Amino acid sequence: MSQDSSSKPKIVILGAGLGGVIAAFEVKEAVGKKAEVTVVNRGDTFHFVPSNPWVAVRWRTRDAIEVKLPPVMKKRGIEFIPVGAAKVHPKDNRLDLEDGRSISYDYLVIATGPELAFDEITGLGPHGGFTQSVCHVDHAEGAADAFDALAADPGPVLVGAVQGASCFGPAYEFVMILDTELKKRKVRDRVPMTFVTSEPYVGHLGLDGVGDTKGLLESEMRERHIKWIVNARVTAVEAGMMHVEEMTEDGSAVKATHDLPFKYSMMLPAFRGVGALQGAEGLVNPRGFVLVDKTQRNPTFRNVFGLGVCVAIPPMGKTAVPVGVPKTGFMIETMVTAIAANLKAIIEGREAKTEGTWNAICLADFGDGGVAFVAKPQIPPRNVNWSSSGKWVHMAKIGFEKYFLHKVRAGESVPFYEKLALDVLGITKLKGE
Repeated sequence: MSQDSSSKPKIVILGAGLGGVIAAFEVKEAVGKKAEVTVVNRGDTFHFVPSNPWVAVRWRTRDAIEVKLPPVMKKRGIEFIPVGAAKVHPKDNRLDLEDGRSISYDYLVIATGPELAFDEITGLGPHGGFTQSVCHVDHAEGAADAFDALAADPGPVLVGAVQGASCFGPAYEFVMILDTELKKRKVRDRVPMTFVTSEPYVGHLGLDGVGDTKGLLESEMRERHIKWIVNARVTAVEAGMMHVEEMTEDGSAVKATHDLPFKYSMMLPAFRGVGALQGAEGLVNPRGFVLVDKTQRNPTFRNVFGLGVCVAIPPMGKTAVPVGVPKTGFMIETMVTAIAANLKAIIEGREAKTEGTWNAICLADFGDGGVAFVAKPQIPPRNVNWSSSGKWVHMAKIGFEKYFLHKVRAGESVPFYEKLALDVLGITKLKGE
């Protein structure tokens, strides 16, 4: 370890997104004055990613979903460094930063989120490609400009998630939100819409479904006149044209090929680990995702923890086209709580035993309604396997946004998703199961 016997241990949290910010608050709450907590992040601003689909149709502005982090962190006694990491050196307990500095740590919590692998498919993505994205607020703002152009000159729309994607909820949200907003702009009748996904069926979500998500989402799409293609592998994208192979259910052959014209497209990419983690033997898998055990600790480097989208989770099972497992907010929160408890135990000389429960709760907003589901645990078989739909989901998502942004601005460390499951949805049976 890097500290001498007279100094406090130094905990570094790498990343200040949805998981990293709440990790900073909970870890600091857990260790108090017994350790120093530092957050390293590229930039000084938190963005509430779940609101990006709203930004992309101008239902939200960028500043409405932003929080400047330095004053919040200072208030909580957390050091904040607004510089990204260039390389993690787990053997040396050190981070190289993008400005040339080097920071040592005693314990590292990796919460970087993913790198977006647009480059794995020719023509995919907003950076030199032909499709939009809602993965980052910068992308969402660009998607909003493209949507305005679509509304002025209507044409076909393609929305979905490519092979290897592990985050499907925002794709379903966005295709429904587009439908809602196009109706408001009175041009929906001139916009054919198709949902293109690597999932084996509509509503799989990378989780083999939750409750009746298959039936709920298929019904919603039929109601909104949205066609779909499943087991889809996007081979390339050109200006105004997407090339797709639809695979057989066992993935052994191409069932059909589709050349899909579009005026507007938003496709979620596959993820991989960020560049600072790539190639760190023992720390990450070949895709650059952090290897962790049930206590969220890396098996090789026991002073390193991982949480959120950057963590390696095996797929649910064989599918015709590669489909990843999502890391939902509830799941991430349980990882955070486990890490905070384990760091407290280690610093106090006790064994780290706390495990994340990896539950899932999702509010998929459709603009004028939505679908909600609770999976406990996230990966089946489950104790709770529940889904529902209705206009209340849209209102609940607005409440979720307001509460979470308040939580970040206030620096609160109280877990939120369990409260959402119990209080907002009224699923009291979750308690104690």
